[in-house]
Amino acid sequence: MIVHVGFEVSDLERSARFYDAVFYALGARRTFVSARALAYGRDHEQFWIVARGRTPAPGYGHIALAAAGRAAVVAAYEAGLANGGSDDGKPGMRPQYGATYYAAYLLDPDGLRLELVNGAT
Repeated sequence: MIVHVGFEVSDLERSARFYDAVFYALGARRTFVSARALAYGRDHEQFWIVARGRTPAPGYGHIALAAAGRAAVVAAYEAGLANGGSDDGKPGMRPQYGATYYAAYLLDPDGLRLELVNGAT
């Protein structure tokens, strides 16, 4: 149903360091590069960051990114923290979402929320 998702960011280079690290840990790479936009995916552009030169509105929402296992959730979470992100929920079980739902939450450098998840049903 969804072809791609995009976040508008205030500083493309700063956000690129964060998303490069997070997506690398999840097995995705840059699939598109221009002066004002980057895209990530495995086979095609699935997640975009676009330079808008202004900070996104607070409470914009969040996106959940699939991880191949719990170790990938932890690796992506730690990579995000090491590259300008901040904690919004440490890795762990989230039984309120299902018996096997393991997730972590990060805020990107602009405060946009990412959920890293394994075990979603």
